[in-house]
Amino acid sequence: MKKLLIVFTCLILVSTEGFSQSVIQKVASRLEFGIKAGANYSNFTNASFPTDPLVGFHAGATVAFKFTDNFLVQEEFLFSSQGAKIKGGSLGDQNLKLSYISVPFLLKYRANSGFYIEAGPQVGMKAKEDVSGLSAGDFAKKLDLAAAGGIGYQSKLGLGIGVRYVYGLSKVGDFNLSNINNDFKNNNIQASLFYVF
Repeated sequence: MKKLLIVFTCLILVSTEGFSQSVIQKVASRLEFGIKAGANYSNFTNASFPTDPLVGFHAGATVAFKFTDNFLVQEEFLFSSQGAKIKGGSLGDQNLKLSYISVPFLLKYRANSGFYIEAGPQVGMKAKEDVSGLSAGDFAKKLDLAAAGGIGYQSKLGLGIGVRYVYGLSKVGDFNLSNINNDFKNNNIQASLFYVF
């Protein structure tokens, strides 16, 4: 009886280990990892001071899970430099640069031809700000919420190009100045090159 119990226990352990390895292999076969970089063209909307767009950049890593060959969920971890050019007013003439660690979470449909569309929410955590003329505290809030949507193309080799619009949902300003309204929001157009391996 003891021998039968030992054999039975060994069979269960072997089958469980084989099952867990096959599940891990199936999940791993559906993952796509990549790197991307590109240019940002950003500005503020609803600002009570005059602005012009500012050119910045973004770079980072991507990971996607393929539900099917065409439908994916993609998460990115990007360093993103954005902001606006201030043209006079209380803040004077300056490039107001805000740097974020941005994490978009996107639903993506990729056709068999390689063309794709994507959309989803994005969270940005402020990493740095470059603002002069503000005497007290931070200029921008630490968290920036947005909605992102884009289109692009990915070749069979994994090389691709994409364009995305990031629409700010949360207010940027984290200051109290009587002559400046802090209800403005980030908006950003991104053009990217990427490689998925």
